[in-house]
Amino acid sequence: MTIEHALKHNVLKPWGSQDLRPWDETTSETEHVGEIWFERKDPSAPEPALLVKLLFTTAPLSIQVHPDDARAKRLGLPNGKSEAWYILAGAPGARVALGLRRRVTAAKLSASIEDGSISNLVEWRRVQKDDAISVPAGTIHAIGGGLVIAEIQQRSDTTFRLFDYGRARELHLEEAVAAADAGPVATQTIARRLTDRRALLVSGPHFVLERIELPPKSKWSLYAERETWLLAIEGGARIGATRLKLGEAMFLDDDQAEIEVGAEGLRGLVAYPGAIPAPNLISRPDWHIAVPTTGADGQASVATMEAKT
Repeated sequence: MTIEHALKHNVLKPWGSQDLRPWDETTSETEHVGEIWFERKDPSAPEPALLVKLLFTTAPLSIQVHPDDARAKRLGLPNGKSEAWYILAGAPGARVALGLRRRVTAAKLSASIEDGSISNLVEWRRVQKDDAISVPAGTIHAIGGGLVIAEIQQRSDTTFRLFDYGRARELHLEEAVAAADAGPVATQTIARRLTDRRALLVSGPHFVLERIELPPKSKWSLYAERETWLLAIEGGARIGATRLKLGEAMFLDDDQAEIEVGAEGLRGLVAYPGAIPAPNLISRPDWHIAVPTTGADGQASVATMEAKT
């Protein structure tokens, strides 16, 4: 049973930012922080299945791809890397790349990497605050400059770069071509309302990502039947004995946490391993129970009923 305030670990990147406010108080005249990783307090604790990050981009990241579980295991790695992005802030015209504009052969993909034309072959899309984007393993992708993103991913740092804008970092032509789905990406699913306070952003197969929205000065119970991460993206709350502020995260596992929402309310991202949303993730104490349901379209949802007391 675990409820703990996650530690922050800053990671320097050439495309990172010198000013992370308001998400973190880090400022520097010399260092560029590209990522904040949220970690368990005890380094000897069991390693979580998921990694939650904040990304701060002032320049485009490399065009890259991550292996799926099957390919990762053939490479001697424990798992692949599927991820999801939630746009927290973006400059006008900010964009990301997902998949290719058209399907190409492995030979043509290799040639586009070697001559740099891959940067024109990827499908760039404009994004804005509150967009949620699923990036399955094998998807060729990139993140442009001027963005703050919450990233939820399988715990893996295996990245194969296809193109890096002339930066002096290694590219991985053979590995990238072998791991990539060299074609367009399916249309992204629109957020689905589970309850008045829960919206499903990404569902399976490796993790579920939700957004919760709790009104000011309200009280709630959060049920974490498994590893669960809560990241505050607006407002704040007291979680048990801990004050959770903007840009901070909590880690919970096999426990129940009482939430006292602050005067500004709380919007948060909740992520946990699994393929379908947890039926009893959050509720008012002694107010209702949740029942998992499947609609006529086969989509998962959560119905609520007033509890009999």
